[in-house]
Parts: sequence; C-alpha cells; structure tokens
Amino acid sequence: MEIRGHIVDVLDRRIYDGAIEVEEGIIKCMKPCEVTADAPYILPGFIDAHVHIESTLLMPENYARVAASKGVLAVVADPHEIANVSGLDGIRFMVENGEKVNFHFNFCAPSCVPCTGFETSGATIDHNDIASLLESGDICALAEFMNAFGVITKDKECLAKLEAARKAGKPVDGHAPGLNGQDLLEYASAGISTDHECVSMEEALERINAGMKVIIREGSAACDFEALSPLLADHSNELMFCSDDKYPDELMDGYINEMVRRSVAKSYPLWNVLNAACVTPVRHYNLKHGLLKQGQGADFIMVDNLENFNVLSTYINGEQVYSGNICGPCCKESRISEKGQDFPNAFRAEKITEKDIQVLLDENDPDSKEVQGNTDVHMKVITAEDLSIRTGVMTVGPKFECGKVVADTGNDILKMVVYSRYGNGRPQVAFIHGFKLKDGAMASTIAHDSHNIVAVGTNDNDIVKAINRLVEMKGGMIVCNGNESAELALPVAGLMSDLDCNTVAQKYKCLKERVRLLGCEFSAAFMTLTFMCLPVIPELKLTDKGLFNANEFAFTGLFEKDGNEVKKF
Repeated sequence: MEIRGHIVDVLDRRIYDGAIEVEEGIIKCMKPCEVTADAPYILPGFIDAHVHIESTLLMPENYARVAASKGVLAVVADPHEIANVSGLDGIRFMVENGEKVNFHFNFCAPSCVPCTGFETSGATIDHNDIASLLESGDICALAEFMNAFGVITKDKECLAKLEAARKAGKPVDGHAPGLNGQDLLEYASAGISTDHECVSMEEALERINAGMKVIIREGSAACDFEALSPLLADHSNELMFCSDDKYPDELMDGYINEMVRRSVAKSYPLWNVLNAACVTPVRHYNLKHGLLKQGQGADFIMVDNLENFNVLSTYINGEQVYSGNICGPCCKESRISEKGQDFPNAFRAEKITEKDIQVLLDENDPDSKEVQGNTDVHMKVITAEDLSIRTGVMTVGPKFECGKVVADTGNDILKMVVYSRYGNGRPQVAFIHGFKLKDGAMASTIAHDSHNIVAVGTNDNDIVKAINRLVEMKGGMIVCNGNESAELALPVAGLMSDLDCNTVAQKYKCLKERVRLLGCEFSAAFMTLTFMCLPVIPELKLTDKGLFNANEFAFTGLFEKDGNEVKKF
C-alpha cells in the first residue's frame, strides 16, 4: 500500500512531498515524490497522555472508534476508576476489552487503590499487586500517585510501590494539586515524573524546574489549556496534552486535535505543538507507537491542513480505521459487546428513606440544642466552581424547617449526600454552594475515586428517589424532579455504558439539558459533581465517611461555634 501527501516529519522538523509504502503494518520506506497542492498532510497521530477511559462513559472498544476519528491513535490510560470498584478483575477487563480493537491502549498500574483511607472503595491494590502488574508487558507506567502526603512522609506502602516501578524501569505519574516548595521537591525526588493537576503557570514552571513534565489538561470539568498554553513557546519537551476526564458529547466535538488547533491558532510554533501532542508521550512512556519513520509501525493520520487539523483518515498498524465521517473496522472482531454480557461491578447498597438523610437536632445533646436560632453557630458549606475540580469553603447560618437543617435554594445552599455503594455505613450529608438548582436532584455512581453514590438536590424526596433508582440500576446517572426523571444506565462497574458513543452522548446530553433547566449553569455539572467527593483535591469534600478537609488531611465537623466544632447530629 502506498500513500502520498505532504509528509510532516516532526522529529526532523520539516515538511516534504512524498510517498509512504506500508507492508504488513510497518512503514517499509518513505521517499520524496510529486504530489498535488491539495494533497493531505500526513503526520504522526495524536496521543492522550493521561486519560481514564471510564470517564468517557464508554468501554475501551467503543471509545477507540471516536478517538480514532479525532486523530488520536494512542492513549496512556489509568484504569484507576474501575480498579477502585472491582480491583484486579476490573483492570483485566479493561485490558482485554482494549485488545479487541486496533488501537494503542497503553494501560498503567493504578497506584492508589484506594486513593486514601478516608473513603470506602471496593478493592485494595497493594505493592505486591503493583509489582506484578508492572512486570506485565501490558502495563506501561505506575499511574498518578495521589497520595502526596504518603510520599512526603515516607509511608512504607507508598515507598514500596515506587520501588516496584523503579525496579521495573517504568515511569511514575504524579497528581499533586497545590503542592509546592520543599514538599514538591521531595515528591519529585521520589521518582514521580509528571503532573496533570497544574492550574497556573507558577505551578507548572515549579514542576518543570523540579524535573517533572507537565501534562496540559482540557477535560469536561477541569480546563487548564488557556492558563498553561504559553508554556508551548519554550517548554515543548516538557509538555504533553491530555483530557483526563471527558464526557462523550465533548469527545465527539473535539479532542486532542482541538487542543492542537487552538495552540496553532495562538501562534505557538507548529513543531513545538506537534512535539507535545505526538512525540513527548512516546519518549516519556517508551510507547511502541510509530513516529512516521521507516521501519516503525504505520501509525499516522491525514489532515486537510495545518491550521484546522480536520482529520481525513487515521491509520493504525497500517490499517485505515477511520475515513471521512465513517469509522472503519476499528474492532478486530468487528462487533460491539454483546447484550447481556456479564460486566465487572460491585454494588451492595440498599435503598434508603428520607429519614436517613435528614439533619436533625439531637434533643439529648446540649450542643445541638444551641444550634437552632443561634447566630453564633455556623455551617461549613462546600463551594464549587464551573470548570474546576477544586473546592473552597464558606460558612453560613443553617436554615431550619420543622427542626431540620434543609437546603436554602434562595442562597444556593443545596443538600449533598454521599452513600457507600459497597453496603456499609449510612449516608453522609453536607451542604454545597454553586450548583444553583432551583428544583429536583441529580445523582451519579461516578464519584472519584471510590465511586460511591453522590447526589445534590433541593429536597429530600427527589434526592432519595434518585439514589434509590441508582441502587436499582446498580449504577448510572440520573436527574429527578417530582414525577419526571431522566437516566443513563452504567452497567459496567457503575461507570461505563455498553452502548456506542453516539447513543451514550445523546443520553448524556438529555441529562445535561435537564440539569440546565433546573437552574444549574455549570458547563459539565455531572463531571463537577463527581469530584466533590475526592479527598485529595483541596479544599472541602464529602466522602462516604464524612466531611473532609483536604488541606489538613482530616475529617471536620459540619457546624462550628466561636471557632470550635459543634457535634454533628
């Protein structure tokens, strides 16, 4: 097979007219030749350097089809989400499902399962499991090390996992939001080589100076491209692009190709941009992914021009897996997973009642008797922002109805509930500002990182309806408002659908519109909701074990008086 066009040689930083001869999936030779002016540009495919496939709501085989249509040939994927639900069985499912398709899935060994001991997860992966995974040819790295505190304090289990990666010769990804100074230097010196959590140039440059690579993220809830793109001017060898967490509707609108287009539109050097998008991930993770050189795998894309980067064709291992608006036989077995297939999951939660989530006065507790009507008593409220996974904290006077603390929609103080999907404990309740719902409730079984049930709502009735429906489905996303509801079932570990991308995207868009009509102005409300439980991201979060201060790495009370905590009731 011979393919002609304007060949974009990223490694040597040149463009020439030529032909690529492919034989048995390998580039046999590349030679100059004449081509027409309107011939396509041929370049190495794009790479997502950090993604949780589960966060696209798609199984790997269905994700590959849409990724290929955006010129993405390879991903560095952390199956951290399913590992927290189903452990090693979940990781095996992802690897095996990915092997069904002609796509470069490079899976990592999840480093923090569970993320911390401050929430309940479905599995534990210790350093022995990590060592075994890293010995496998299927695993390319030790995934984002979220327990920065454990690294800095030299926790034995953390150090054992890092040592396993060192022995295996595999890189270690980082996850260190807000970490700086000497703590950051100690974190990097432990062998942690990347961070995708930077939100400012100051943070990014500090990591680069510490010897780390920065992965610029543009996801559904966390969008850091605008803040970090100036790094492309001088630091392309230390940069990569990623989505981290991106829902299917946005995935279909634009992916790494969109980040490349936006970068070039900002007049950053083309070669710097393509270096970050195509080359740095291959070198950093030692990927078996072709870079458009003779003797390498025939992995490349064809685009209309080097301004818009509209993908015309995608080739993986010499096979055309995408052409125009038609996805070819990406799947080696040319099928989508069969209906009725047994998927990994862990769901033992039972239905709840409104009584289970009421915040009541304890008549036997003298402290709680003082709360109602006492202006000196304040309630801590999580503050959420659009396009951010970090939170803040505000204090307000609680609103009471019939002796119960309730949501105050007039001031955008909504009730938040987290309930263990694993069948232990009672629902934990807090309050949150920012979602602006005027009616109803929304809930999901995607709640980083242990993926318990999380809900936000204006009233107990709708919150309980939403939670109980998720219990019935054993996983999904839902919006409830009185007798009206919309839902998306996620039978694969309560995280992924077994449907194709277009179908999932349409169902998700319906949920998104329902939430918007109820008053929420967030760009990706469900994605933001999923991070309201993550105890390693500052500042205030709610887990299935209680309200958590990520800055102090400790649980905290819901109420306080004169700076002192009042007992939760």
